[in-house]
Amino acid sequence: MEAILKKTISNFFAFVIFAPALIVIFSGCSPVSSSIDKNGGENTDQISKDYEKPQVVGTIKSKEIRESSGIAASRCTAGVFWTHNDSGNDAFLFALNEKGEKLGTFRVASAKNHDWEDIAAFQNENGECFLYIGDIGNNTKSRDIFTIYRVREPKISDADKNSSKKNPAKTENAEAIRFEYPDSPRDAETLMVHPKTGEIYILSKRISEPSGVYKLRKNYDLQKTNRLEKIADLTVPAIPNGFLTGGDISPDGSRVILCDYFNAYEIVLPEKAGKFDEIWKQKPVIVELGKRAQGEAVGYSADGRAIFATSEKENSPMIKVSRK
Repeated sequence: MEAILKKTISNFFAFVIFAPALIVIFSGCSPVSSSIDKNGGENTDQISKDYEKPQVVGTIKSKEIRESSGIAASRCTAGVFWTHNDSGNDAFLFALNEKGEKLGTFRVASAKNHDWEDIAAFQNENGECFLYIGDIGNNTKSRDIFTIYRVREPKISDADKNSSKKNPAKTENAEAIRFEYPDSPRDAETLMVHPKTGEIYILSKRISEPSGVYKLRKNYDLQKTNRLEKIADLTVPAIPNGFLTGGDISPDGSRVILCDYFNAYEIVLPEKAGKFDEIWKQKPVIVELGKRAQGEAVGYSADGRAIFATSEKENSPMIKVSRK
């Protein structure tokens, strides 16, 4: 009895100690850096020296955008960014400028928003531009089959500024790319498309272990459920080390930017690398994003010279981090 009592007391104090960390993680607000050295101080060796300090360049003031869960810079229209809301919302995309001003509301035809978590932009060899929307969230672990919607990027006109959820502009019909995992169903919030090959990457969101890196090759089949290929495990310098909430591949295919609720993390492909997937063997470095209420969206500018980030919650800041 005495042994049981001691174990119960020990477990209680362990929970009390760990509970604040859980609150910080799931509230999306962190007053400290995720880069901590063994002595409890900030580890500046893990912070990228390639970027300036983050700047707030605007605010998303549209009441239609309450959970900016992904962001992608247009590859066809300069200065345009695309975002979307998280689960519990309808199938809408929103066009923004760099200041966060809404340029249009678009209903995605032939699509449903079960749990949209990220978005990626892609331009093919013919100059045609597409958006890939990741319906890949799985917080409740109740899904086995997931969907990526591929839709031609809409052209924006001045009239689209007057569009709204009640009177939206419309996209062309979206293609539904269905997939399953090769091991077990995962929760994920990071979707990326390689700018050269068109291959799709999904990174899982894990609280207890590294993120899994999964790939869908370009020859996917729209008529069946495709199976992803797991190609790596990835750890970022944070606690938890695999709790990723967004990401993007740079327009030249040489860099990857990822984020969690703390910061962003960049991975650089070595110049002599034979193939892109060698990037997952490299060590990520921190790119500071500044204060975000619940940071789930990060992406490169169309020229790759800056990183942009937004946050869930209303009146999200548009954060820009320029390369030196």
